[in-house]
Amino acid sequence: MPSKPAKYGIKIWAACDANTSYTLNMQVYTGKPAEGAPEKNQGTGVVLDMAQGLRGHNITCDNFFTNYNLGQELLKRKLTMVRTVRKNRAELPAELLVIKNRAPQSSMFAFADTTALVSYCPKKGKNVVLMSTLHKNAETSTREDQKPSMILDYIATKGGVDNLDKVTGSYSTKRMTAGMAWPLATKYTSA
Repeated sequence: MPSKPAKYGIKIWAACDANTSYTLNMQVYTGKPAEGAPEKNQGTGVVLDMAQGLRGHNITCDNFFTNYNLGQELLKRKLTMVRTVRKNRAELPAELLVIKNRAPQSSMFAFADTTALVSYCPKKGKNVVLMSTLHKNAETSTREDQKPSMILDYIATKGGVDNLDKVTGSYSTKRMTAGMAWPLATKYTSA
């Protein structure tokens, strides 16, 4: 992946505790199926596999894994979800995506029966969209930036996997040697 700091290696999906970065579940990504067709809804499948056996927890993930149906499926399993959303998702109301004439540090909310959406403009011309099955109201902080509580909860719980990457990235799997170099092989001929 050219845009990542570690461009080569084995891709592993991981579910980690947000506070301790303790790994709860891991899955090695083995690539696309043998028949060559790209996998549909890969992010949804990964989250459902990683959440197997969990109950009463909140799952935080980024926009690769996000769609409305995933949130509904997790609710059936007694799990909630807070996640960022790609702005090109069909299920998003168009009103939340409009950033023209929006004041900096303003929020717009949308609610369905089990899902809440927020569009927050941290500065002029930019917005961040989050979807949550945990939050039920349009609560914002009293801080100067007036961030919605949905975003503050996302920020507080999103770092488990990132911290695990950082910690494991500092350890090498290379074998240590005593500094002894192997001699070059020489070809002997008999006379």
